[in-house]
Amino acid sequence: MTETAIERGGATRDGAAAAEPLLPELRAVWWEAGVRARAEAGVLAVFAELPRLVAEAVRVSWRADRLRTSIVALTTVGSGVMAGGGLLATQRVLVELFAAGPTPDKVVAALPALAVLATVTALRGGLGIVTGYAQNGLAPRVRQEVERGLFEVTTAVRLDAFDADAFADDMERASRGTESTVSLVQAVTNLLAGLAGLLAVAVAVVLIHPLLLPALLVATLPRAWASLRAGHLTYQTWAAGSVRRRRRGLLHGLMAERVSAPELRSYGLRRFLLDQYDRVMGVETGIQLALARRVTTMTSLGAVVGGIATGAVYVLLGLLLVDGRIPLAAAATCVIAVQAAQRSLAVATYQVDQVYSEGQHFGDYAGFMNRAADYLPAAGSGAAPPPLRELSVREVTLSYPDRKEAAVDDVTLTVRAGETVAFVGENGSGKSTLAAVIATLRMPSAGVVEWNGRPYAEWDADRLRDRIAVVTQEYHKWPFTAATNIAIGDVEAEARQDRIEAAAARAAAHDTIVELPYGYETLLDRTFAKGQDLSGGQWQRITAARGFLRDAELLIMDEPSSALDPRAEDALFQSIRDRQGRLTTILITHRLANVRHADRIFVLDRGALVESGSHDELMAAGGRYAELFTLQAAGYDVAPPRVPPPRGTVG
Repeated sequence: MTETAIERGGATRDGAAAAEPLLPELRAVWWEAGVRARAEAGVLAVFAELPRLVAEAVRVSWRADRLRTSIVALTTVGSGVMAGGGLLATQRVLVELFAAGPTPDKVVAALPALAVLATVTALRGGLGIVTGYAQNGLAPRVRQEVERGLFEVTTAVRLDAFDADAFADDMERASRGTESTVSLVQAVTNLLAGLAGLLAVAVAVVLIHPLLLPALLVATLPRAWASLRAGHLTYQTWAAGSVRRRRRGLLHGLMAERVSAPELRSYGLRRFLLDQYDRVMGVETGIQLALARRVTTMTSLGAVVGGIATGAVYVLLGLLLVDGRIPLAAAATCVIAVQAAQRSLAVATYQVDQVYSEGQHFGDYAGFMNRAADYLPAAGSGAAPPPLRELSVREVTLSYPDRKEAAVDDVTLTVRAGETVAFVGENGSGKSTLAAVIATLRMPSAGVVEWNGRPYAEWDADRLRDRIAVVTQEYHKWPFTAATNIAIGDVEAEARQDRIEAAAARAAAHDTIVELPYGYETLLDRTFAKGQDLSGGQWQRITAARGFLRDAELLIMDEPSSALDPRAEDALFQSIRDRQGRLTTILITHRLANVRHADRIFVLDRGALVESGSHDELMAAGGRYAELFTLQAAGYDVAPPRVPPPRGTVG
């Protein structure tokens, strides 16, 4: 970072403007979608969406586990019925206790109602336990249902799907949908439980005395309104502050992670990064304090209005009692009902916010699953391909969605079985993209690739892919043991140790692996206890061994030695040369000395095939390959050091 950039980002410590310039604008991410939608939606819009979201949650839950969904539904309804029955029983107990006569007689008269009340309370508690067990068992099944569905799609879509920004953004948001679906189902369950409790209380109150229902609404609705408004303010503030929180997360990573720790210390960035953190958090803290004031004001207003309304209800009850319009037992029951309704309403209003925001994430998930179908490959119905005799690339073009120029531009070439050929060219010339097309990882925009004279589309895709092994330039560090990291190169075959070790030896990886603390059983990820990490060159050997394991008819190796030391590189290319005349190899490398022995070399420039031939033919032609080879060879053309003449001689 330049001094000017630092000054621009750290000139002032106060104010919102000072906190933002350090980092560029951040992309929107999945978790903002539901929060932002809730922040922008009014209360009426939220209620309008509730029926659809509740139906979606019930549908997913039913598909995941019908038995537990039925249990949760029945126990939720049962709990509501028990709540209403409890109020009616309470009213009956109070009627008997407030009746005229000796106290022992009144208690005896109230015993049947007390027994009903005790039974109802016990049943409601038991139903709550059953609901909890059912919900706890339902959650992992819902998660598995939606997560498995997501992974089935993400592992099946064509590779070009990941090039489209819209698809990548959709998938990022859909990933949140797996957790959100579980939260949505739980929130809907809790919402329905709260509504069931409210409905039960309302029915019981109407049965006791119809005039009590308006009193109940007056006492409970103000608090509900204040709660929804406070939730609306919280979501608005959360959405507005998402960028600052993500900046804080980036700064946390810069200051507290192993990857950045060496440069932080070597460049003396500690004070600079702490200053950026102080400025970001200064703004965030101010906003959170302002939110706290607004939310407190709103909830306090709701509490005051609700308190006044509750007081008015009690006054109304007193007047009705004095006027003889309702009995004392009914008035006392109404007081209990108001308290029960307020508790149920508090649960319901909180869950309304949860259902709406989580429902937006679930909508992202469902939308992604529908749109991803456009990227699924066509179902293979062709025959299994025979052993390779000839591979033909005919007028193949491939364009990426965000680039004007084609990555591969009208390329035609032929590779015969047993040949070792090389794709060479400068960075961005299309070598890796062409190799990906040949490896069936990408579909060309135009043209075809043929296996023994028939287009790839006419063969069974999975069986065709079984005959091809690929060592990619951007290899992945799989968090498995060293043995498994190699064995995944041929998951359909038995993972025999002798095959794994033979592949490792061909890639010059065997000695490296046996020196690890647990040899081939060493976990190659420091996330795990006793896990180890490897250097770039060591990982590259593991990746090459993965490619050698299958001993495929067609092996594509993309920059397999960029991080290898000279000895390991020589051993690797000797193994590649051992395939020559027996199996087919496509080699991509910038180290042109390693392709001199290739049967043919294809030179690409800006996606087009500009030269082809053997090393000697291309050097004699004096074209682009000769230029690149000469430039690279000049770095090794060092004159031998001058040896001084023996002492005493003239020279």
